[in-house]
Amino acid sequence: MADLRVPVLMYHAVADHPSEATRALSVTPRAFAEQMAVIADRRLTPVTTAELAAHWRSGRPLPERPVLVTFDDGYEGVHRHALPVLAEHGFPATVFVTTGWLRGPYDTGGGLDTMLDWDQVRELAGAGVEIGGHSHSHPQLDRLDDGRLRAELIRCKEIVSDQLGTVPASFAYPYGYSSRRVREAVRETGYAQALAVGNGLARRAQGPYALRRVTVRRSTGAAAFERLVEGRDVARTFARDRALTKGYAVVRRARQAGLLLRRRPE
Repeated sequence: MADLRVPVLMYHAVADHPSEATRALSVTPRAFAEQMAVIADRRLTPVTTAELAAHWRSGRPLPERPVLVTFDDGYEGVHRHALPVLAEHGFPATVFVTTGWLRGPYDTGGGLDTMLDWDQVRELAGAGVEIGGHSHSHPQLDRLDDGRLRAELIRCKEIVSDQLGTVPASFAYPYGYSSRRVREAVRETGYAQALAVGNGLARRAQGPYALRRVTVRRSTGAAAFERLVEGRDVARTFARDRALTKGYAVVRRARQAGLLLRRRPE
């Protein structure tokens, strides 16, 4: 399994009537249930992010056909709709929470839809769901200065640790954006592994702080989902996404260069 390539599914909201801000990256409860049935029917075995990384780091055994089910941000539908389906199949998953978006004492009001509260997060953790970090306010981390970057990472880690009594081991970059500086800061904060997006299969060669995921969205049909979990035609499926990502990357680099020039002392 040295060159094992693993589909890491990236979900967001699970809702029949999501907000407009989350609609494109949401799935309906029915679609999610059907997708988990596909995983079960094909005898794939979901594992957590920490379990996959531990295999590549230390050789910890993995099932023969692993797959990861991950959720970003922390939408309430993950508890209401996804958790019962996961429990029915006995599937673990990883939820990456934006701590400043969750309902409760740290809520900054930035959540894009109805978010989890901390009691629900604890119930998810108690049901075997790994809770990872996703920053505190969901910024583009690679555009922050060093102080703000570390504040986002540390604040998120401390809140999750305080609320759950366990230190989060895994992290997911908001928007999938990172850089060598961001990845190093994530490592120094104490996270053992981190997920990007990339819309490709995860491989050991990517390193523990840049593991790729594939996006599951409202427009992902049954046939496309089956191809994703089987690791087939991934590049073709996301060809348009890759083109758009490359174009936007040029724009972001230009903006970043402008920021650096403005910060340069006279």
